[in-house]
Amino acid sequence: MTMELTQVRLPEKLVQELDRFVKQGYYASKSDLIRDAIRRLLLERQIGSIQNTGDSVQEVRAIRRKLSKEDLDIDKINNL
Repeated sequence: MTMELTQVRLPEKLVQELDRFVKQGYYASKSDLIRDAIRRLLLERQIGSIQNTGDSVQEVRAIRRKLSKEDLDIDKINNL
């Protein structure tokens, strides 16, 4: 997988929040955190956020039905 460099300017307070996540060990780097955030945004945009109905089996089935109707390559999104 090739990676392309993209520079982003962020407000100092936002960078401090990113640093806090890295320092707490949630992510290895700010780059990892930002990539994960973008992946989550893309997935949410593609399949919508999971409804909290209390029945996770039904929620997963609904997501699978939606995914089966869309031309979506989850592996490609996960490798972004």
